[in-house]
Amino acid sequence: MNTVAIIPARMGSSRFPGKPMAKIKGIPMIGHVYMRVVMAESLDDTWVATCDQEIFDYIESIGGKAVMTADTHERCSDRCAEAMLKIEEMTGKKIDIVVMAQGDEPLVTPATIDTAAQALQNADSDVGVACLMGEIKDETEFKSPHSIKVIVDVNDRAMFMSREPIPTMCKGGEKGKDGIRWLKQICTIPYTRDYLLKFNETPPSPLEIAESIDLNRCLENAHPVQMAMCPDIAVSVDTPQDRDYAESVMENDTLYPLYAEKAKVAA
Repeated sequence: MNTVAIIPARMGSSRFPGKPMAKIKGIPMIGHVYMRVVMAESLDDTWVATCDQEIFDYIESIGGKAVMTADTHERCSDRCAEAMLKIEEMTGKKIDIVVMAQGDEPLVTPATIDTAAQALQNADSDVGVACLMGEIKDETEFKSPHSIKVIVDVNDRAMFMSREPIPTMCKGGEKGKDGIRWLKQICTIPYTRDYLLKFNETPPSPLEIAESIDLNRCLENAHPVQMAMCPDIAVSVDTPQDRDYAESVMENDTLYPLYAEKAKVAA
């Protein structure tokens, strides 16, 4: 089975322009992500998909693989689908599973990627997409619209995702009460090849648009989404302040020393 990670990245960002090339400990953030994703044992290959020449050139300079995509994509899944088809054409190999890794999570671990890939590989045959989830740490995060909440069934299949607090607290949905879990989406998302193409051919759904959550398109169309617990803490960078926090966390990171010299020289 040919499993390939694709990391979508673009310089345009309303909250943090140029984010992929923002440096953390002297290394562009996209460099951290690439170097860490490529360590995952479940992968046969790793590529960065971008519409920006600066990102493309940097990834190639550190010995990585990058593919140029259109600058008109509004969603990461669209960019990944285009990249997947181009990678197949360039390599002559059909891809079975695409693991979409986020370019703004500089502390992503190989275990996170492996867990996501395995969740889809081990899922029932009717499942074309999986996603990771994690525990919400406190009420502030639970109420934040930046945290995508998810409710799952007894088989850890997603039932609904929202930026609002779900389950509700006003009727006894407190964390830990009667087995209630506060869970959030962690956007490491593996797709089967065919389902990624099917997803992008499916029109955006009302709840997807209302919540600004892509995977609600799957749920509204009765396409199962297999969830799995993320083995590590995810640190997303959306602002310069997030970048500073990620840099502070990286002080004690065990993976960073494994690639720092190679990435810094190229950077």
